[in-house]
Amino acid sequence: MLEGTWYLEKHTEDLLFLHKIKRHIYHGKTAYQKVDIVEVEVFGKALFLDGKIQSAQIDEAIYHEALVHPAMLTHPDPKKVIILGGGEGATLREALRHPIERATMVDIDEQLVKLCEAYLPEWHAGAFYDERSKLIFADARSFLENSDETYDVVISDLTEPLEGGPSVMLFTKEFYTTVYKRLSEDGVLVVQSASADPYYNQFVRDVYVTLKEIFPVVRVYHAPIFSFQMDWAFTLASKGRDPKHIPLQEIERRISDFASSLFFYTPQLHGALFELPKFLQDALSSGRVITDENPPIWTA
Repeated sequence: MLEGTWYLEKHTEDLLFLHKIKRHIYHGKTAYQKVDIVEVEVFGKALFLDGKIQSAQIDEAIYHEALVHPAMLTHPDPKKVIILGGGEGATLREALRHPIERATMVDIDEQLVKLCEAYLPEWHAGAFYDERSKLIFADARSFLENSDETYDVVISDLTEPLEGGPSVMLFTKEFYTTVYKRLSEDGVLVVQSASADPYYNQFVRDVYVTLKEIFPVVRVYHAPIFSFQMDWAFTLASKGRDPKHIPLQEIERRISDFASSLFFYTPQLHGALFELPKFLQDALSSGRVITDENPPIWTA
């Protein structure tokens, strides 16, 4: 971070972003990662973890609505949801829009969650205090491996697997096999899968190929995230329903109670999110299976 006026974000060795800072809110380090919360002139409040932007006020709703609602609607009637990561609370916020019975959020970094609760209340909007919410501070993999509970929807809102970071072993075939076992009969998993751009799409390719080893239905979709300065990828894996074939009328009915309060997602947009540019369609066949022995290390 540059002192004073500008925040330097090193996206890769070859690509840097500069953000003009309006206000410094918090700078510190948890047991797991460096945390910067600043107000950026263009994006409003923004959360940076280990020097990389995670969420910004101007468009966090795009990211979180895109992550949550396609998966929730792919399941015919979700009642129990588990969120892996999601420290800001906005993923929890979006899941709770649906008539579910319980939303469990498992994040390893309790201090980060508390910081977001205090400094980013616009993100969680009270979701942490909803009677349907259950917060667990633990490693997501250990939690699932030692649980016998099943869930209708698993939402993986984890940081990219930076070397030495807490998420490295949460994108492997072995981990996704555990997730599959913890899903109900019509269960759905969605994974935030980083960049969908022509140059930086290796990670989504690998996640897609890995999930294809386990799930009968796997679809990549994407949404434009202005603050990331990239088109962003998500991967949805289902035990049954294909998210591309959900009737429009069903989507309209199931979000009718909260559709007017959404910023990005609409029933008409749902299917379009799954339409991929040709370069990305072609790229998905060239990924590798991620394993515990050969985990991913995020470089872009």
